[in-house]
Amino acid sequence: MTPAELSQSLFDLVNQVSERRRDAASEAPGLGLTVADVVLDRPRNRDHGDWASSIALKIAKPLGASPRDIAAELAAGLEALPDVASVEVAGPGFINIRLEAAAAGALAQTIVDKADAYGTGALYAGIKINLEFVSANPTGPIHMGGVRWAAVGDSLARVLKAQGAAVTREYYFNDHGSQIDRFARSVLASYLGEPTPDDGYGGAYIGDIAANVVAKYDGDIAALPRDEQQEVFRSIGVDLMFTEIKEKLHGFGVDFDVYFHEDSLHESGAVTRAIDRLRELGHIFEADGAIWLRTTTFGDDRDRVIIRSNGEPAYISGDLGYYLDKRERGFDQNLIMLGADHHGYIGRMMAMCQAFGDEPGVNLQILIGQMVNLLKDGEPVRMSKRAGTIVTLDDLVDAVGVDAGRYSLVRSSSDSQLDIDLDLLGKHTNENPVFYVQYAHARTAAVARNAAASGVDRSAFTPELLVHDSESALLGVLQEYPRIVAQAAELREPHRIARYIEEVAGYYHRWYDNCRVIPLGEEPVTDLHRTRLWLNDATGQVIRNGLGLLGVAAPERM
Repeated sequence: MTPAELSQSLFDLVNQVSERRRDAASEAPGLGLTVADVVLDRPRNRDHGDWASSIALKIAKPLGASPRDIAAELAAGLEALPDVASVEVAGPGFINIRLEAAAAGALAQTIVDKADAYGTGALYAGIKINLEFVSANPTGPIHMGGVRWAAVGDSLARVLKAQGAAVTREYYFNDHGSQIDRFARSVLASYLGEPTPDDGYGGAYIGDIAANVVAKYDGDIAALPRDEQQEVFRSIGVDLMFTEIKEKLHGFGVDFDVYFHEDSLHESGAVTRAIDRLRELGHIFEADGAIWLRTTTFGDDRDRVIIRSNGEPAYISGDLGYYLDKRERGFDQNLIMLGADHHGYIGRMMAMCQAFGDEPGVNLQILIGQMVNLLKDGEPVRMSKRAGTIVTLDDLVDAVGVDAGRYSLVRSSSDSQLDIDLDLLGKHTNENPVFYVQYAHARTAAVARNAAASGVDRSAFTPELLVHDSESALLGVLQEYPRIVAQAAELREPHRIARYIEEVAGYYHRWYDNCRVIPLGEEPVTDLHRTRLWLNDATGQVIRNGLGLLGVAAPERM
């Protein structure tokens, strides 16, 4: 019996209890519950069974009965189910459920048969989601904040797709405005041998860009007036940085479906369309020669200038055009990942969303990520020699590789500051979380290879033989995987996948120490060995599926 089937059975029993009590007391209200309200939890103490539910505490009051009385009625119904071994009412009304060994063990075959599909669901079936992340300005290499969003964003996209969403990964290139002008002046100054402008960008990469622009330009840059030189360095230099950013992200396992250029918003008239739409909705006003959006209507701390009195668009004008463009492209939910320094940006963005008639937190969702520090020998890693002012994607990959880099960035909640210990990630020991998980997967593959060499195959499956405590515990954690994936998608927290597969690895190592898949010496191969091979392979499948959602390799040998 799967967790979903058990939830459905318990839900049906809840409705039966409700109906009986309504018949006995006509004033008893209907509960209005769905299957999703009947939550099953895995007890921390395995002595308490395979599953626990607190549903009796939730429905007792509206049914006018004590939680323990309701729990007793539900327990009686559960005990009549063919796959349930026993049910116990505990405490004020908790229900502890223990499955028959065969019913619990059947999960191993289910996982192997479903393979990559195990853990997928339909939570967001039919929902189009635009997930915008990284979106680093093309003025230099990607710094660690952007690298964190690359790992987290790509993993979140995979998790959402596993729950049925149609996800578009989108990178917003800020190629319009003052930062690009500063970049162009910096590259031009490097070419001319002048000092970096006070507000400009330093680092060896600026000189590299200048040299590459000269090599790529079809003509004599030196013969051009200074303003035309700056335009050449701006257009070609920005294109070179775009190309490098894409290549570096691709090498990190992150690719985007759409690269959206801010310039296009102004060139296509998207900003004007957005202003016209908001004017029709009654949220635009003019004052002091400027055009304003009345965001205070929707909880912002002040109204926002859209077009300045000199006719120049303010920064928020691009946000208006971009949001409307996404909605016109048919996206139901628009997720944007921003750095910690953008926290004050949320109010105006949500006000903008509401001004368009949409629902903040649904049609527009903003995730904030905190800073990342790399540590070496217990001290912060110094800035990149090439970038000059920041630690970059290259610095992380050069130090620990792509797998360890991605895993370390995803395994912690993105709204907490993160310190990454490069010394720890370089160790091939269980202290290193990515090694710990990958080694568990490699061990499942080694067991499968050795089993084949010893004549153990999956020709028989007798789940009632899986009665060892470590088998029960391992099966218990494996059946949690679909719920964990759904929860990670709903909460936008892919780190839950990483923490979960670390837990699976721990249970697997303990099972490996206690239960043999391969007979000792001259012992004959039995159905227990064959059935344990199913459990071994199921564990490998779950770890592999979890690592896949994080964009991390699942090696078969280490």
